Amino acid sequence: MAREDPPQLLDGRMKFRHLILLDAITRRGSAVGAAAELHVTQPVITRGLRELEDILGVELFHRSPRGLTPTLYGEAFTTHARAILAQARQAARHVVELADAERGSVSVGTHLFGSNVLLPRAIAALKAERPLLTVTVRDGTPESLLVDMRAGRVDVIVGRLTQTSDDDFFRRKLYDERVVLVVHEHHPLADSETVDLATLADYPWILPGPETALRRELEDLFHNNDLPLPANRVETTSYLTVRQLLRDTDMVAALPRLITEGDPEIVRLPPSLEPISHSVGLTLPATRIPTPSTSALINKLVAEAHEVNRPTHPRPGRKATASPTQSAGRRGHEAEARNDRRDGRGGGADP
Repeated sequence: MAREDPPQLLDGRMKFRHLILLDAITRRGSAVGAAAELHVTQPVITRGLRELEDILGVELFHRSPRGLTPTLYGEAFTTHARAILAQARQAARHVVELADAERGSVSVGTHLFGSNVLLPRAIAALKAERPLLTVTVRDGTPESLLVDMRAGRVDVIVGRLTQTSDDDFFRRKLYDERVVLVVHEHHPLADSETVDLATLADYPWILPGPETALRRELEDLFHNNDLPLPANRVETTSYLTVRQLLRDTDMVAALPRLITEGDPEIVRLPPSLEPISHSVGLTLPATRIPTPSTSALINKLVAEAHEVNRPTHPRPGRKATASPTQSAGRRGHEAEARNDRRDGRGGGADP
């Protein structure tokens, strides 16, 4: 089915709908899934795919009872299709924002690192200045968010940086952050001054998913200490799930340090994970110019990054630990004192 002459893509036969359905089929893996996402019938998807393959002169997907799998041609053309769609979406939004500077929208992707402190503060600061700007937050794995960014569904990603900038993505470091082991404040090991990894391995754990870099680093940590990965575990990257499980059970979790700051119900444990440290930053598409709304959010993220990385110096008007009752405040002080001692900061917060 391959052809020698380049296909004519500007003769009017190829439409944006062809690119949209190609993206949907690639992500969903079937015509049925793509049809459900695009709210059309399966024959519409099948006919559109056949039209696109005729235009290109190549087969884009392997057909099987299990669904549709991209061929080499399909993978290559899907990348270009997503880039075209992303540029079109970006252009439309840019025109709208130039017409009305106070409005606009920005879509930000996030995963565990940076999602609990940095991003909410940056959004709050942005909304204080531009209340009519719409901010959409998408949670996902780093890989899925990059797919969304290629297709223009995400403008900027906030989270851990595991790679340097390349032809597709520009990455900007904001700060470094350590990973710490944590439990709830009444955990049997909460007041222990020394705890080894073998002891912790006997407790249930909350681990990030196998697709994350932190999970691989924790697997290496156990392996290097001749210990198996805890069999009693929950796998999730949802902080809300992690926090509730920490509160309700004796589970152990490895979390970014900033997430644990100011939470009176979570305390850090002595074992050092010093080899595991992460750069938190921004990921942007390398070939797209940010819209005014995206640039505004980026500026707030950069400004707030300087503040959130100073855990021992509360921001003006904010308490280091917030609690609704006096008893919770006492628990917060006790938890913070334990954490301070383990960080070598003495018995209290800096003045």
